[in-house]
Amino acid sequence: MPPISKIHFEISERKILLRIFDVIFVFMSLFMVDKLLNFKYLDFSSNNIYWILVLGLYLNILGTVFEMYNLQVASNQFQVIRSIVLTASTTVLFYLLTPIFTPLLPLSRLQIVYFFLAILGGLLFWRIFYQSFLASHRFEKKAVIICDREEVAELVESLQNVDPHYRIVGFLHNNLKSKEGFQYKNLKSVNVADLRDFIKKNMVSEIVIASQKKAKMTVPLYNQLLHLLENGFIIREYSQVYEQITQRIPIAHFDKDFFMYFPFSRSNQNKLYLLIVKVLEVFLSVIGLTVGLIILPFIMVGNLFGNRGKLLYTQERVGKNGIPFKIYKFRTMVKNAESNGAVFATVNDSRINPFGKLLRKTRLDEIPQFINILKGEMGFIGPRPERPVFVNELAEVMPFYETRHVIKPGLTGWAQVNYAYGETMDDSLIKLQYDLYYIKHRSVFLDLNIMIKTFSTVLFYRGQ
Repeated sequence: MPPISKIHFEISERKILLRIFDVIFVFMSLFMVDKLLNFKYLDFSSNNIYWILVLGLYLNILGTVFEMYNLQVASNQFQVIRSIVLTASTTVLFYLLTPIFTPLLPLSRLQIVYFFLAILGGLLFWRIFYQSFLASHRFEKKAVIICDREEVAELVESLQNVDPHYRIVGFLHNNLKSKEGFQYKNLKSVNVADLRDFIKKNMVSEIVIASQKKAKMTVPLYNQLLHLLENGFIIREYSQVYEQITQRIPIAHFDKDFFMYFPFSRSNQNKLYLLIVKVLEVFLSVIGLTVGLIILPFIMVGNLFGNRGKLLYTQERVGKNGIPFKIYKFRTMVKNAESNGAVFATVNDSRINPFGKLLRKTRLDEIPQFINILKGEMGFIGPRPERPVFVNELAEVMPFYETRHVIKPGLTGWAQVNYAYGETMDDSLIKLQYDLYYIKHRSVFLDLNIMIKTFSTVLFYRGQ
């Protein structure tokens, strides 16, 4: 029985489609405006190919900043309209204000209006089509999961919460001796003997094996899977699926000796990559400290009335290889905030003063950390440095926690741009999963992705 052929777009494929067709529809819209309304600013000809390519580049970069390629945003009508308006506005602004790379300013203000409406209209038309057609259930991937009964809810929710187009329709318990019925939401329980018929009837295209108890992989189940594999069905291990969809490492599904086979990114030892990173860190730190000096008078005034105390403070954090160092920050909490001992900062933490909330939300409180970067104690990108007391607590209850210390801590990181808070052990576990994903996949492309997402975090006021 060959697998049922059904079109499904993976997460990476959807993002590529969004990027390509954003540009195509904007170009089509501009072409129509050029032909219908005598649009003279950017006519489509071989002489203007460079300017057209620059426009496509601006759209992709600024669209990323304003989360146009976040699939949750792309599937939400209100959020995507907000992103489209912001992307169209800033693209037009950047394009008009960078005459070195773009045409000279149009002679008529009406041409600017045409330019903006063409970009806005092209993006809106394409994204409405995407939500109505490509983001519908027509293109979802259906899967069957094989795991222990007590793990079903956690495993299913972990996958489907991230990718709304990935749907687990069936569950197969690998303990054939169990005769008890099972029900979880709309998930159907499947017997080994009925597996092939269920797959055919429900147009399942993938089987996910998530059981950690390999002894329960019985001969009948193994034979069924082997037969399906021989007929072209995709069978994958849960940790591979989880990592691909969530972009986190599923720590709970690793053995304690995972470091023996955990493939750390080669970039961690690549001297050329590390040299480029070092040069960029120095460059960005100089820019960051320059900006900090410019706005320092305003911060000092805000601190005078809002904090009423020392502006700069230091705190011990754990760095690369577990070596402690002093981190610099602008103070955001009241005096004697930890008189009863160290605790995690929480949402709406009463210890954070009003001006401190502004500094945290805009991440201006972290500007002094550029000094730590210049000193070599921190990098621009990496796991956030934690306090020794919390590191000791977390390492006792959380396997692999200290693995995050194999690289320098960072001012921003994969965990920071994907997960806002770390006020509980569960939050720390999720952030650790993101940190390990970065360590495993560290690259120039991932670093650029984090930098752009960091801009989004600041622009949308999502600091802690």
